[in-house]
Amino acid sequence: MTAGNRNVAVVGVALSDCGRLDDATPYTLHAQAARRALADAGLDRARIDGLASAGTGVLAPVEIAEYLGLRPTWVDSTSVGGSTWEVMAAHAADAIAAGHANAVLLVYGSTARADIRAGRRTGDLSFGARGPLQYEVPYGHTLIAKYAMAARRHMIEHGTTIEELAEVAVQAREYAALNPEAMFRDPITVDDVLSGPMIADPFTRLHCCIRSDGGAAVLLAAEEYARDCRTEPVWILGTGEYVSHSTMSEWEDFTVSPAAVSGRLAFGRAGVRPAEIDLAQIYDAFSYMTLVTLEDLGFCKKGEGGAFVRSRELPVNTDGGGLSAQHPGMRGLFLIVEAVRQLRGECGARQVRARDGDLPRLAVASGTGGWFCSSGTVVLGR
Repeated sequence: MTAGNRNVAVVGVALSDCGRLDDATPYTLHAQAARRALADAGLDRARIDGLASAGTGVLAPVEIAEYLGLRPTWVDSTSVGGSTWEVMAAHAADAIAAGHANAVLLVYGSTARADIRAGRRTGDLSFGARGPLQYEVPYGHTLIAKYAMAARRHMIEHGTTIEELAEVAVQAREYAALNPEAMFRDPITVDDVLSGPMIADPFTRLHCCIRSDGGAAVLLAAEEYARDCRTEPVWILGTGEYVSHSTMSEWEDFTVSPAAVSGRLAFGRAGVRPAEIDLAQIYDAFSYMTLVTLEDLGFCKKGEGGAFVRSRELPVNTDGGGLSAQHPGMRGLFLIVEAVRQLRGECGARQVRARDGDLPRLAVASGTGGWFCSSGTVVLGR
């Protein structure tokens, strides 16, 4: 990392229980994921001196640290939606590289599904909107409507078809079928996607992410700590972050996501090209997100995302993604967990291989927040 002299690795990853968890709380899911990540790394809790968390309120890292029995000297509560965790990973890696921390735990837990079912929260992010959002709310600009407008713009400008968008969901479900932790595993076809109930044109239900409960944890550590861990280190090679817009009127081009900037920065800092990447974990609250992010990360040219998805040239969202595996809210941390597991060769039936048949060497995790408002991209290497 250019920010300091120490290399930084992911030394532990884990998920909490995920799916339908009516009796869980966000705090118990944080604790469960954290314990499992520490066990995965084989690192004593006393050696953690950094904590990053968001999603439980304005004092997220303070509350979570107290609940986990930690007293960190470095904290981060950056909250930029689904890309939060890639952005936090970048900040944590810089801090470790610079010597400001040695081992940083990124941890998340959410009972989004259970809360909505129990009436404890609404699924509409515009509810009670103030500031810039208040000017769009009267026109019905819900979160899904914003993504739907962007997808339709891409279809108009580049000829992207609804079948190509549906293929994103089909491939995600194929991976989920091989993942025992995935919430939905039954096979689906393009026709199944197209024939489902319309949610927001052009998205039918299967174009949209599932709603689940669950949590995840990722432990980053300095290279000298990595030597003491039981797992093979997965190195942070490069990171990038970028914020684009809040109101749709300030988004210059609906067909370009902020990953176009965060990806360029991450690949440049890692010193690798998209063509060298063996697998990608991409935030997929809606099918269009996968397609446009693949374009903007440089895996194919603008307007060729549909054909690239159909080519199956690159393994994408190998756990089943937010469309089929789990989506408890800000899902970006799950992307890093799956990327690390794949690089370590721990994914069983869904394990992907590099072009030479060996385990994959390079992976990218790219999270998106809001309605393409923010992006964080992390390049990882074995």
